[in-house]
Amino acid sequence: MNILIIGSGGREHSLAWAVAQNPKCENLIVAPGNPGIAEIARCVDLDIYNNSQILEFSQNNKVDLVIIGPEGPLANGLSDLLRKGGVTVFGCSKEAAKLESSKKFTKDLCKKIGAPTANFEFFSNAKKAKEYVVRQGVPIVIKLDGLAAGKGVIVAMDQKTAFNAIDNFLDRKETAIQNKILIEEYLEGEEASFFVLSDGKNLLPIGSAQDHKTAYDNDQGPNTGGMGAYSPAPVLTQSIMDLTIESIIKPTIEEMFNRGTPYKGVIFAGLMIKNGIPKLIEYNVRFGDPECQALMIRLGPQVLDLILACCSTKLDKAKINWAKDHSVTIVLANKGYPGNYKNGSKIRFVEELKNDSLNQIFHAGTKIDNSHLIANGGRVLNITARGDNLLEARDRAYKNLEKINWPEGFYRSDIGWRAL
Repeated sequence: MNILIIGSGGREHSLAWAVAQNPKCENLIVAPGNPGIAEIARCVDLDIYNNSQILEFSQNNKVDLVIIGPEGPLANGLSDLLRKGGVTVFGCSKEAAKLESSKKFTKDLCKKIGAPTANFEFFSNAKKAKEYVVRQGVPIVIKLDGLAAGKGVIVAMDQKTAFNAIDNFLDRKETAIQNKILIEEYLEGEEASFFVLSDGKNLLPIGSAQDHKTAYDNDQGPNTGGMGAYSPAPVLTQSIMDLTIESIIKPTIEEMFNRGTPYKGVIFAGLMIKNGIPKLIEYNVRFGDPECQALMIRLGPQVLDLILACCSTKLDKAKINWAKDHSVTIVLANKGYPGNYKNGSKIRFVEELKNDSLNQIFHAGTKIDNSHLIANGGRVLNITARGDNLLEARDRAYKNLEKINWPEGFYRSDIGWRAL
């Protein structure tokens, strides 16, 4: 098969690594890719938001399958155009992508199907939003309505922070277009990520993970796109996963089907769990990042078979072979992230590290300049490892990370602390 993966981050590197190992994959192309991906696939410089360019490339290069990594191209309707052009694609439609691109869409759907979620209100007026915060009290959560690359959420523990978030979000250009912010109840409990494949009719759970959102140890500092993850998430027991399917995910997929917009792809439910009861925080319409990295090193080449079963509406016949293993991904980020940071610093000794079934370095924000690997983003490398237990996986990942020489980088030293 000729396979094209869309994206350039750590998520796409881990997907490429897993897919490339499957014998069905004869030719792997990634657009635009990154230096790490270039070691295992052909990278091509395509604009991931130029749908017609990607369709033309896929047709001219006889691409058998397109796997869309990021949420942006999905919300931009890439999968719709590819399907219309006769290309098999893994990724939901533009209408289905509203589950992530519009929080109002998701909250309204949750209300209709009775899915448990936080109480909420939407606002486009700062004065009314602040009055609502005063009435509800703090802590409270302020969110942008649309896509914000993991940076559109403020958990306000005091009124001043909530008011600042309201002012900042309603003053942003991207918010002005949507003219909406979401203010919702602060949910207590333990957070977890649950990943399920849907072919429009059938569902197949494919794993769980727990992300670390805040920048610094002990869950301190600003929210980021994710500073690390581990899989599986112990809090997601089988009974809680079953309850999540029945009370949240299955009704969502059925509602999307009944609307004539079947959901085909991976659906990622961000959950808050308290006293054994899951509530939906949000949906994402793609694999999480860095959760995907922790999942892929465990799933390996069977990922391609699962994706193909999803694309051909045969998930009811698909099975996952899980090893009794655990994995950890640690994000090595640019100092200053998620705020201002400088690109261009050299990263040394990455090429000397092991890359095998137990150890992987997935590139997220890197590029090559004069034969040197340099930082080119906020989250730069994902140090990922497997082990028989979480402690072994964590220790293996940190041991690898310590061999990298990059003074301009930083990382959390407590990934996996909740489970350990």
